[in-house]
Amino acid sequence: MSYDQLILTFGLLMGIAILLYVILDGYDLGVGMLMPAADAQEQEVMVASIGPFWDANETWLVLGIGILLVAFPKAHGIVLTALYLPVTAMLIGLMLRGVAFEFRIKAEGWHRELWNWLFWFGSLMASLAQGLMLGRYITSFEAGVIYWMFGLLVGVSLCGGYILLGATWLVMRTEGVLQRKAMIWARWGLLWVLIDIALVSIATPMLSHTVSLKWFSFPETLPLVIFPIAILYAGWHVLMGTGRLLGGERRTRSRGKARDWMPFASAAIIFLLAFCGLAYSVFPYIIIDQLTIWESAAHISALEIMLVGVVIVLPFLIAYTIFAYRVFRGKVSKGLYE
Repeated sequence: MSYDQLILTFGLLMGIAILLYVILDGYDLGVGMLMPAADAQEQEVMVASIGPFWDANETWLVLGIGILLVAFPKAHGIVLTALYLPVTAMLIGLMLRGVAFEFRIKAEGWHRELWNWLFWFGSLMASLAQGLMLGRYITSFEAGVIYWMFGLLVGVSLCGGYILLGATWLVMRTEGVLQRKAMIWARWGLLWVLIDIALVSIATPMLSHTVSLKWFSFPETLPLVIFPIAILYAGWHVLMGTGRLLGGERRTRSRGKARDWMPFASAAIIFLLAFCGLAYSVFPYIIIDQLTIWESAAHISALEIMLVGVVIVLPFLIAYTIFAYRVFRGKVSKGLYE
């Protein structure tokens, strides 16, 4: 494999790892942020729905950052230096929700309620920090109030996206009253996401000349209209899957469980499309207008050694993920993770 092919391979692997993290850990962060909207019994079911998966989902984040560190060390130094505070906030949030998740199992009474609130706060903190990091990254870490405000807008947008993922996950994994509540949460989450996608899509070209040229150099970029159309189509399927259209909840109850997966799959497709749009906006830069993937790549010998490790480790990671989701598939009930 040539040097250029190695660089492209690791760029693709890093992108896939980050995308899988966002979708897989995104839904359990979303479930965490939805905890205050449920009663105590429903919270137990919500925790049971993510219990077997939430910590393993974070493995993909470790893989993505590991590839950035080893394969693109110059970019790693710039990114983590510029994002030191939001990265710290994200790690504190992830640690807080991890501790709260485990401690709430043994706690009783108001202690359990306290840990539930801390689990919510940790989920919100981590989600908002990740969105802020993304917003700062899109604007190449430019200084100024307007750029930080844009970062906060992206942070709020990502929170909405995670809530959409979490709600549709609960639609797929729960039944009864909680499932119907999750359908309502999913509809509100979808509205939140679509509004924020529109706002971010308007603001980003205004703040980045590179992104503006990528998307608005007509007529060459006219085929890119497929992205917003596809996102709206996926959003329509979220509404259809939650019983919003053509018969509402009676249709949902009568169809059985066979298509409860559709809202979550459609939400994941929205994230996939948004990620592909971001990748198109950034490539070939790893840091917009500063550093390309070729300029930031490690020496070929380092990439070759790392490729051997990836080839060994990645199949086990994929196999374990598939195995875990297969074993714990289906509907959940209270106390499953106690």
